[in-house]
Amino acid sequence: MEPESEASSRHLLRPWWVALGLWLALATVTSIGLWHLRRDAVQSQSRELSLLSLTLTDGIERGLSGADEGLHALRAELQEGRLSLAMAARSRDARQALRIRVGLMPLVDTLWLLDDAGHTIAASDPTPAPDLSVFLPAPDALAEGATALSQPFDGAGDKGPLIAMAVRFPATASAPGGWIVAGMQASALLGAFSSAIPSTATRAWVLRGDGFRLTSVNALEPTLDAATVARYLAQRPDLELRRFQDGSDNLVALHTVSRYGVKVLISRDLDSVLASWRQAATVCAAALALLLLIIAAAVYLVQLAERRRAQAQRALQAQISRAAKLESLGTLAGSVAHDFNNLLAGIVGFSEMAQDAAPAGSDQARHIDKVLQIALRGKSLVERILTFSHAGAKASAVFELQPVVEEVLSVLAASLRGGIVLERVLQAPGACLRGDATQAFEAVMNLCTNAMQAMPQGGMLSVQLERLQVAEPRVLSHTPLPPGSYLRLIVSDQGGGITPDVMERLFEPFFTTRAAQSGTGLGLAVVFGVVAELGGAIDVQSRPGHGAQFTLYLPQASESVAATTPASQQLHAGAGQRLLVVDDEPELVALTSELLMGLGYAPEGYSDPGAALQALNDDPQRFAAVITDEVMPGLTGTQLTQALRQRAPHVPVLLVSGYGGALLAQRAGAAGVTRLLAKPLQRADLARALAEVLR
Repeated sequence: MEPESEASSRHLLRPWWVALGLWLALATVTSIGLWHLRRDAVQSQSRELSLLSLTLTDGIERGLSGADEGLHALRAELQEGRLSLAMAARSRDARQALRIRVGLMPLVDTLWLLDDAGHTIAASDPTPAPDLSVFLPAPDALAEGATALSQPFDGAGDKGPLIAMAVRFPATASAPGGWIVAGMQASALLGAFSSAIPSTATRAWVLRGDGFRLTSVNALEPTLDAATVARYLAQRPDLELRRFQDGSDNLVALHTVSRYGVKVLISRDLDSVLASWRQAATVCAAALALLLLIIAAAVYLVQLAERRRAQAQRALQAQISRAAKLESLGTLAGSVAHDFNNLLAGIVGFSEMAQDAAPAGSDQARHIDKVLQIALRGKSLVERILTFSHAGAKASAVFELQPVVEEVLSVLAASLRGGIVLERVLQAPGACLRGDATQAFEAVMNLCTNAMQAMPQGGMLSVQLERLQVAEPRVLSHTPLPPGSYLRLIVSDQGGGITPDVMERLFEPFFTTRAAQSGTGLGLAVVFGVVAELGGAIDVQSRPGHGAQFTLYLPQASESVAATTPASQQLHAGAGQRLLVVDDEPELVALTSELLMGLGYAPEGYSDPGAALQALNDDPQRFAAVITDEVMPGLTGTQLTQALRQRAPHVPVLLVSGYGGALLAQRAGAAGVTRLLAKPLQRADLARALAEVLR
């Protein structure tokens, strides 16, 4: 039997061989199809070029034949004496006669009568006659009645390059022989072909028998010499693939006007002929490459899924455990927040009343101030715990981030440990966020504190803030980043770095790698919760031994910071309005009632929400407003509000909560709560809220 490892290896390789075989078969079929497509494209272009060449050759032959017939008709006139050379001596009469005959001859612009030495006897216009040496065949070798063609020569005025056709007229008894020469514009040989040529990639030459170019279209190649034409003629005269002197490969069609020894050569650049085919070949090659990648990725993913099946089971169990931990944390946070905030509410309320009774500047007033400060610190601690579950009433306003960061750095600078250097690069003045500025302060403070704790031996703590425009979506280490305008906050340290296993659990609540006295594991979890609350993203880059860099991407607010007026220190007093106070803690009912009486209201308190509801049902219009706790046995504050709205839809309701769950704000709004306040309440906050809802 073969070893188990070898069998496993062959089992893993089999899908790769099958996938490769399928791809090679598809590539072979595609290559054969592309070969046929290329052949068809070349053949189609060959037929088109051959037709163009034949059409142009036929047109040139008809044009030259017309000029030839006109020359022979004029020759006959001279032989028969209908046009005498004696008349030609009178230039005016000769010019008129020749002009009349020019009008009867197609393509011809000028007629000359030359003697044997090439001197002009008469002409239809002042254009100089060509020299006899530029004609082919040579004049002295021209057969009787045959014609010769000249090289192109310059015409007078705007006629452009001309070519000439010459025929000899014999001597008579009264006059010596000579030459009849007809001048034609070289471009006229092409007729409408110049404007109807398909593209600049198509070239055309009209050549004399010795290879001299009479005219051309798009002829980028230097003049074809006799050797080149001879090489073309020595091979097949139909369409061939040739390489020109400029290095380009061309399809070539060659036809000859044998009567006059004129050759018509048309070519088309092979690159333009195969442009569409190359595009198709590129698309096919890209599709084959993409298909190969897809097949390889599919095989890899299937094998990877097989290998990770057991790992997925363990990961699922870990996710269930983590979810249970977070759920327990949320339940614990809710119960602690409710009970602790009730305690803090009593401490804050009674401390404020005791503060009113204490003599100003006395030790008693100073001690009460300390109690209030400690109670408010406790309130801040509860809010920090609640950050995990996004619960409670949070402020949402537009604020500038840079002053918040500067405030954090000012606090840190006053308590930096020896050996730590603080570097700040803040380049986003006036940039705003929408959210809770206190939460932003907490997140920046936690990041900086975490960085300092990572450098027990000292190092540089760098804090950078800048604007950033993200055009394309990005994938960060812990969250995705959509396009938009952001403020990028970078906090980096020179500590020991973060290992991969710690990176996976970095933002878990209560996870910490430090001793118990160095932290609770809440700091980075709070940062993650605050970033999520602000709608941002977070990226962490680190290598063990090379420090860590935390980058926060926080979406900029398009609004500007609203102008604020300093809050009045004077308490807003009531005018004897009757208020209903509901709380399941009798001490808090008594405290709130006493505070309200001090503010000028007439409170009526209930610690039983059922009794409070009965009082509302008996006479709902008796109360100017209702102040109720949320978490109460038997009937919650939102349920009490819903029942009240059926009888008194316009009575303001202030819902006070130490913790009401993650969806408290949504439930309160749906029930018809007028204002949501967080415990513990300070007297000024309560007075201000009542003044606003009763206004």
